[in-house]
Amino acid sequence: MTENGKWSSVQATELYGVDSWGAGYFSISEKGEVAVHPDGPGGASVSLMDVARGIQERGFDLPVLVRLSDILDARIKQLHESFSKAITEYNYRGCYRGVYPIKVNQQQQVVEEICVFGAHYHHGLEAGSKAELIAAMSFLQDPEAYLICNGYKDEEFIDLGLYALKMGIRCVFVIEMPSELDLVLDRSRVLGVKPILGIRMKLSTQASGHWTESGGERSVFGLNTAQVIDVVDRLRKENMLDCLKLLHYHLGSQIPNIRDIREAVKEGCRIYTGLVEEGAAMGVLNLGGGLAVDYDGSHTNFTSSCNYTTAEYCSALVEEVMSILDETGVPHPDIITESGRATVAYYSILLFNVLDISRFETHTLPEKMPEDSHELLTNLMEAYKALTAKNLQECYHDAIYYRDEIHELFKRGGITLRDRALAGQIYWHILTRIASLIRGMRYVPDEFEHLASALADVYYCNFSLFQSLPDSWAIDQLFPILPIHRLNEKPTQEGILADITCDCDGKIDRFIDLRDVRRTLPLHALKDNEDYVLGVFLVGAYQETLGDLHNLLGDTNVVSVRIDADGQVHYAREIEGDSVADVLTYVEYEPKEMVRRVREMAENAVKVGRMSAKDRRAVMDAYESGLRGYTYFEREN
Repeated sequence: MTENGKWSSVQATELYGVDSWGAGYFSISEKGEVAVHPDGPGGASVSLMDVARGIQERGFDLPVLVRLSDILDARIKQLHESFSKAITEYNYRGCYRGVYPIKVNQQQQVVEEICVFGAHYHHGLEAGSKAELIAAMSFLQDPEAYLICNGYKDEEFIDLGLYALKMGIRCVFVIEMPSELDLVLDRSRVLGVKPILGIRMKLSTQASGHWTESGGERSVFGLNTAQVIDVVDRLRKENMLDCLKLLHYHLGSQIPNIRDIREAVKEGCRIYTGLVEEGAAMGVLNLGGGLAVDYDGSHTNFTSSCNYTTAEYCSALVEEVMSILDETGVPHPDIITESGRATVAYYSILLFNVLDISRFETHTLPEKMPEDSHELLTNLMEAYKALTAKNLQECYHDAIYYRDEIHELFKRGGITLRDRALAGQIYWHILTRIASLIRGMRYVPDEFEHLASALADVYYCNFSLFQSLPDSWAIDQLFPILPIHRLNEKPTQEGILADITCDCDGKIDRFIDLRDVRRTLPLHALKDNEDYVLGVFLVGAYQETLGDLHNLLGDTNVVSVRIDADGQVHYAREIEGDSVADVLTYVEYEPKEMVRRVREMAENAVKVGRMSAKDRRAVMDAYESGLRGYTYFEREN
């Protein structure tokens, strides 16, 4: 609190950890609103709430995905300049070339802007499928940038890559499985194009985190040591060993521990030097992805964090590569990394409004129990009255026992519905009292870990977890979430977030915390006639492309924003979210046929006198308007 007792932006910043995870791009203003700083602290800034208002004034409803193009530009710049600084400091004699894996976010605007912002640095693309290759070929025009082709490759895929080479694109085929080599060589002869080849190697090194199985000798993709030697021998036999220029490995996405990254580089460099000794031309070392995003701001090796900065990451890679290659006398290769998550995560924010709240409330208990109360009810009330800080575990166990016994008795018809309701109220009063008592304790027993979430209010929010935040559901990924306004008011509620999918899994009940994982989120009470808007940050990586159509809730509206040096907001691009008709088409419905069927049913209702012709018109207007409408909750004008 401030000296005058008011809640301030300083307290809000600490509560939500904005300075820890925001990487300098976000802060909380004195006005109590989240501010965006695309160029970092000290540069131009805008209120995210003002951006949201501007979007709504232009006719776009929440939820909306806001893309901050300037932050994407800044992320690419930071990555390249961090490598450039490390290369200069260590006197490294190769260069750095960044590559963006399209799979991380395949949206056309994202790929296009990466190519535009990365042109100065010769930033390339990585394609893991035919469709991604076709997309990459249309946007990557820089002959010095790399187009890395990973994944399984059929004849058409390979032909497209060879044509890209003919057009001057530096396209590299990374051999993922032994059978690919014969196909690449055959098509190269047919088309008369000398290929640029790479090898993906399975390292023995494995990293911690969600994607530990991406590495290791039993990982799905890549060649083992014997297969690598077979590729070398085959290329030597074909007199094409000079085509082998690149070694690639992938340790995994979101690697939290810098030590794992260093160990993988050491192993990768030994393999690289071995290939040089075998006579391969080499010259490029692709260290794959893994550069992590500190989602929770704890700066640790927790799965949603990382214990290093981008600068430390770049410095560690350059140092390890240089030390091993200098030891063996092998020339320094160009270094490639496929840093997708760290490039685009900060770029996108999901904004949505709260529709309603289900408050946790307890009714006032009677001063004395009814005379005919069952013994179990009386015992439950006595447990409540006896509850103190010293015996709370004992009373908690008693409460659970009596509650369960009462539920069983009710199933057998032994007590009334009113008795069961009273038992529930006593039980929740006990839990509420325990929650109050443990707040001041230095040690809280593990069995009370989930008590806060059990007593939390439920904030019903206008979004679909499965469409917009699938990793939160699928792998328990944590994202920073907070209100984007009213942050100069102290939040008085503890809540969990529920979406509008009508699915028990459609909720967020795990939130970032510097020391652990929070089970509830501090929030404000709703005000009449005012939207309460929350933002989910760092959602640019994977969330847009992994989402599904649960409950037929489709893509949200998307608005891209640019911020000039004076802090002026430019709404650069607007993409309407899916209509109801759109998503029905995705799952094989035909909207025109549906309209015909409903019109016919309405006309039959008119014929038999169930409705008038005027009613029929109202029905059809409503039905067709619904088809055109947004799949999310829309406020009435």
